[in-house]
Amino acid sequence: MTRLLLSIAVSLTVTATTLSAAVEWPEWRGPGGQGHAAGSGLPVRWNEGQNVTWRTPIAGRGWSSPVIAGDQIWLTTAIETEANPEDAKRRLKTNTGDQPLTLMEKVEYRAVCVDRKSGKMTHDISLFTEREPQWVHKLNSYASPTGVIEPGRFYTHFGASGTVCLDTKTGKVLWRNSDLKIQHENGPGSSLILWRDFVIFHMDGSDFQYVVALDKRTGKVAWKTDRTGKMHSNPQLKKSYATPLVLEVDGREQLISPGANWLYAYDPATGRELWKLEYGNLGFSLSARPVVGHGIIFLSTGFMRPELLAIRYGGGKEPSIAWRYTKGVPTMASPLLVGEELYFVSDSGGMLTCLDARTGQENYRERLGGEHNASLLHADGRIYIPSRTGVTAVIEPGKVFQLIAKNELPGQIMASQAVADRAMFLRTDAALYRIEEKAPAATP
Repeated sequence: MTRLLLSIAVSLTVTATTLSAAVEWPEWRGPGGQGHAAGSGLPVRWNEGQNVTWRTPIAGRGWSSPVIAGDQIWLTTAIETEANPEDAKRRLKTNTGDQPLTLMEKVEYRAVCVDRKSGKMTHDISLFTEREPQWVHKLNSYASPTGVIEPGRFYTHFGASGTVCLDTKTGKVLWRNSDLKIQHENGPGSSLILWRDFVIFHMDGSDFQYVVALDKRTGKVAWKTDRTGKMHSNPQLKKSYATPLVLEVDGREQLISPGANWLYAYDPATGRELWKLEYGNLGFSLSARPVVGHGIIFLSTGFMRPELLAIRYGGGKEPSIAWRYTKGVPTMASPLLVGEELYFVSDSGGMLTCLDARTGQENYRERLGGEHNASLLHADGRIYIPSRTGVTAVIEPGKVFQLIAKNELPGQIMASQAVADRAMFLRTDAALYRIEEKAPAATP
């Protein structure tokens, strides 16, 4: 394990404290939620005809990332029935924003399980159907939040539409909670995490903003905490789509929770607010997940005027902003910390930036091209950067830009990759792929 992975293992309370070693990719961005994989021998180059072991079509539309336990790979999707134009126009009258939106007459929410070895779909489960659901942004889907897995249980989340727990062996729905409501405006985006006996997630809408923990055994609310602090008067600037993480601060576990305008810390056992820090500038519609290292939390403040903030914490001191960076900061793709360097890629134009993590000094900015939603991945000593157009760039970590390869698959890549052993699992808008280095054919 590298020095970086060791530091993450020490500083982060991996939300999979109840997970066994068989759970290789438990949540969005992997163990600890930081975008680092322990696998080796991963491929550098691939396409439809090279280094693809299997390709499994996934019906419907969903941007959730795969999670992996043993031979099971779980993800979610949504089967959509479009609303007729007149009905859509009537229902969209209550929207106060100006974003490109889509509206459905009904949506069927599904969970699918694919066998890791064969690519065969072993479960395809209808969880529930919702009539006249909220609208979603055209770049979003009704099944964007990523679930979390532990031995025997898959927990998945669809924002205000509901949260579901499945038995991974039988596919039986063990519980569903559909009581927690907000107006997302752009659809669901926040992924959930698992901490001890709690399933925890954000609910930051234009109307209400809170964080909630459900008892993982029953689905009932264990605690619910409203956001505090002054927010913008415009409801559209109150919403957010970020995902929390659990961090050890001065020997105490804290839930680090980015929302609109503020970074919060809560006691994950009770939901009690421990501290909060104002960004000091406009911050809303966050979807990138923070990364942590060197006693610093790195996060993007979200839409419109995004900034990359480096927030020092711990040592008995109040958290404070150490430095800011404003060029090419993403609102969707999460950053990546590898050693002393912090990497991130812009939503539009694919501008890749590498900064000194401690100081914010720029090492380089290089244009990869393309549009980017999926988060960066560090695996086997390389960095993988998927784009919305289906192209994944592979680079060498370091202060100097070194492009190794660009690999293309048909369709869009909106989900982040998962890794188990020597294979990478990549979801496009149409299929799930197992990608791995193929041994050369034996000479007769």
